[in-house]
Amino acid sequence: MIHPTAIVDPAAQIDPGARIGPYCVIGPEVAIGADTELQHHVTIMGPTRIGSGNFFYAYCSIGQRTQDLKYAGEPTHLEIGNDNTFREFCTVNRGTLPGTRTVIGNSGNFLAYSHIAHDCVVGDKVIFSNNGTLAGHVTVGDHAVIGGLTAIHQFCRVGRHAITGGCSKIVQDVPPFMIADGNPAEVRGINSVGLERAGFSPETIRALKEAYRFLYRGNLNSKQAVEAIRKEIPGVAEVEELCVFVETSQRGIIR
Repeated sequence: MIHPTAIVDPAAQIDPGARIGPYCVIGPEVAIGADTELQHHVTIMGPTRIGSGNFFYAYCSIGQRTQDLKYAGEPTHLEIGNDNTFREFCTVNRGTLPGTRTVIGNSGNFLAYSHIAHDCVVGDKVIFSNNGTLAGHVTVGDHAVIGGLTAIHQFCRVGRHAITGGCSKIVQDVPPFMIADGNPAEVRGINSVGLERAGFSPETIRALKEAYRFLYRGNLNSKQAVEAIRKEIPGVAEVEELCVFVETSQRGIIR
């Protein structure tokens, strides 16, 4: 299942069930799992490990060296899980320091021109709209949605089930379950439609709305808001997840 025009390094490990299309280039130290398909003109460099059931559309460039100017040629890694889709011209870079890695989970949908920089960790079932861009060391939680033309600053975090609006500038952490939009971005409310579609109960959504009011609509700083949330809305796992996210933020949360 390797097209005769493809250039595949002999040291690459290609599962017999993978499909490598015309004019693809695969370097050494690349492993590609079963039922993964490279459409055509896809470049994959290593060390890179790609799971099963992924689809790479034309002109993706995956596993190239980091763009971080500190990089001095050390071995760094990229790991991609299963059942992801990478549309045209997506780029994903390896880590920077020796032994570091960029990690992408499972069942993600990365639309055209999405970019995932060095040392990022991206969860499962995410959606990156066209030109969704991560700088280095960004963490994106499961089920997050990155809007088109959104740019996310180094070391920021985007929480689980959060969503960013198109053309947003993200320079601080986006808490889980929230909507962030604007340039610079502000939190506009909770992602209630996304949470309903994901099967969250009405009671959980109401609790998150109440937590949002403490965090964003009261005259409280983040520490005071978390204390009030824990006192007034106890026993809700998603609310506690929100509190822990706020407490552990290094860059501060988007207000």
